[in-house]
Amino acid sequence: MYLTKEMKAEFFKKHNKSEKDTGTPEGQVAMFTFRIAHLTEHLKKNRKDFNTQRSLIKMVGKRRKLLDFLKANDIERYRSIVKELGLRK
Repeated sequence: MYLTKEMKAEFFKKHNKSEKDTGTPEGQVAMFTFRIAHLTEHLKKNRKDFNTQRSLIKMVGKRRKLLDFLKANDIERYRSIVKELGLRK
């Protein structure tokens, strides 16, 4: 499996207060970013995998909603997570 428990704990520890704190938008955005990158690589090899393509589009929308929430409520947290993950140019 491409995403193990240890990897999830590392993401949440890095982007949250602790590895048990899985609900903050920063941790969720980081997790979605990792999964989006993985699915993008999969789709480069398997162009006709439309179920994965649909999942990828839904995941990008969820990440966008979380980023919009962060931007509306705390612009500094939004800027830091975007800079850290390299989402904008």
